[in-house]
Amino acid sequence: AFGSEGRFEQTLASDQDNGLIFVAHEGAELSRVRARLLGFARAVNEALGACGFPLCKGNVMASNPDLCLSLKEWQGKMAGWIEVSMPKALLDAAICFDFRALYGDASLAGSLREWISARVKAHPAFLRHMAEAALQARPALNRLGSFATEDVPGASGTINLKLQGARIFIDAARIYALARGMPHTNTADRLRAVRDAQAMSETDAAAATDAFYLIQGLRLQNQVSQTGDPETANCIAPERLSRISQAALKEALRTAKDLQNRLALDYQL
Repeated sequence: AFGSEGRFEQTLASDQDNGLIFVAHEGAELSRVRARLLGFARAVNEALGACGFPLCKGNVMASNPDLCLSLKEWQGKMAGWIEVSMPKALLDAAICFDFRALYGDASLAGSLREWISARVKAHPAFLRHMAEAALQARPALNRLGSFATEDVPGASGTINLKLQGARIFIDAARIYALARGMPHTNTADRLRAVRDAQAMSETDAAAATDAFYLIQGLRLQNQVSQTGDPETANCIAPERLSRISQAALKEALRTAKDLQNRLALDYQL
């Protein structure tokens, strides 16, 4: 599983993000093994869709031949992301580096993670590029510290709590975890692991974790009450929140800004 599912952070609006990793035993041709697995993958993707887990519009699913790969093929794909660091490669890396094994031989996923850790250490520029990309998403606050809202179709005067809130914590935690070769995928677990490695103070890690959970909670509340366009499932109108919730959300977004400032300082951006 990749993305939010790989991080144990799916919400009611999450779509599918998954793939397959395999070994071709006894000299079998990779193409023939892949052909057999793709039919199975397609059936699973369609069954999940029928259960209410939408198919990924970006085709980040196991039924995509580009994501049904042998261990060596996955290593080759991820080597390209790490060594090239183009914008599209960084987007793919952000989704696929948050992976965990769901079923089968989990040691394959473990081997891939160990390989990634070694490759990232050998290419430190990759994490700097990741940090640079992560800073493109800014907390939904203006220069005066008030909410910076947008008018999007079907959701005027809102902020996107996924792109302008949760993503900031997710991206930063991923980068710090990859930098230290940590196996964690969950955002809060990554922040705690960074704290335990004494790379972040206990106070800062606790603040980031609490802020992330608050934003995730607001996203879920909004999705539960949502009856309109799924595209606006993460868009919330601050003026509809209570004064206490508004104050808490502002503080959470300030914490996101602090985390980005730390990331910029650490990677000299």
